[in-house]
Amino acid sequence: MPYVILFFFPAEAEEDCHSDTVRAGDDEENESPAETDLQAQLQMFRAQWMFELAPGVGSSSLETRPCKAARGSLLKAAADTKGKQELAKEEKARELFLKAVEEEQNGALYEAIKFYRRAMQLVPDIEFKITYTRSPDGDGVGNSYIEDNDDDSKMADLLSYFQQQLTFQESVLKLCQPELESSQTHISVLPMEVLMYIFRWVVSSDLDLRSLEQLSLVCRGFYICARDPEIWRLACLKVWGRSCIKLVPYSSWREMFLERPRVRFDGVYISKTTYIRQGEQSLDGFYRAWHQVEYYRYIRFFPDGHVMMLTTPEEPQSIVPRLRTRNTRTDAILLGHYRLSQDTDNQTKVFAVITKKKEEKPLDYKYRYFRRVPVQEADHSFHVGLQLCSSGHQRFNKLIWIHHSCHITYKSTGETAVSAFEIDKMYTPLFFARVRSYTAFSERPL
Repeated sequence: MPYVILFFFPAEAEEDCHSDTVRAGDDEENESPAETDLQAQLQMFRAQWMFELAPGVGSSSLETRPCKAARGSLLKAAADTKGKQELAKEEKARELFLKAVEEEQNGALYEAIKFYRRAMQLVPDIEFKITYTRSPDGDGVGNSYIEDNDDDSKMADLLSYFQQQLTFQESVLKLCQPELESSQTHISVLPMEVLMYIFRWVVSSDLDLRSLEQLSLVCRGFYICARDPEIWRLACLKVWGRSCIKLVPYSSWREMFLERPRVRFDGVYISKTTYIRQGEQSLDGFYRAWHQVEYYRYIRFFPDGHVMMLTTPEEPQSIVPRLRTRNTRTDAILLGHYRLSQDTDNQTKVFAVITKKKEEKPLDYKYRYFRRVPVQEADHSFHVGLQLCSSGHQRFNKLIWIHHSCHITYKSTGETAVSAFEIDKMYTPLFFARVRSYTAFSERPL
């Protein structure tokens, strides 16, 4: 609350002040200019002092308004300056980040890392503030991120779009052209038939369609060759045989190969089973041991209908390399054939008949003159039924046990004894694991 100080002057003092004023007026003509200025400043100071002492006028109220106005203008100016600095810093960070993207695309990773570091030092979250719609300085940086709605319609069908972009030179179809001039013969000189034969070697008899898809990323011409319907038709015939003569309901052979359920050939299906078994009691009878049993099942499928199965306690690191070909030296491996079956409920099942690998035993001439008790010879085979399904983001990567039995056929009588195993928790599902070494080499073309 403002306060007011009142001063009371006596009449004698007022008269003295009046007489001084009159005397000052008389002597004003005899004073020098310096004294005149001093008197004027003194009169102004007295007038201001008297005005401040007047009732209802406080020094605090006079000072508050200009101070508040000055403070507000200063704060506003500081905020504007700070905002401009933040915008300038963000713009600089955006330019550095897009420059780093350009260097990374050109292969200069060391320079790209330096620009990335400088950009993130200015604005740590600059990566999430870039919309990739224009270049900050207009020099072409970030043009690869421009979204053109007109090109979206062209990219709807890449195969037809690339076919329209092909050039005809001297009545010869040129799938691709060399980027740089060279004295060496370019691959585009090869005829279409030779290129397609090379692509069939890429797919190989192992049906490595994954490598074919990677090869299609090289250029437009390779993309067209990789979409050749004949390659995908041969792959479908090798997987499903005569059951895939009709293309319906698929629109292409490639779509059939990708969408129709099938087993995978570029790896192995593995399951791990663990259980606890009670051991024998100790000799003193004080304790009984418990054993933790752990073993693996491996199943490898081949495009020609062959299958391998192995049950062993050895871990995948030592077993998977041995399953690359059927000519393995593993004794306990089972070999056989499989077929795919699709029921009316649209569930794809895999049925396989496997037998133990036959080994030719050398003749033992030591006891050839002794009469032996004839042993009844028999052939053992195992019948396996599995349901093919997908799990997670991968397709056709899971096999669930639905049947397992042992068939014993006696050669002397021709009778067959069947022993079916109960499918319980010991038959854990098999999951697919891709093995790169299985498709690293091509032995035969498709």
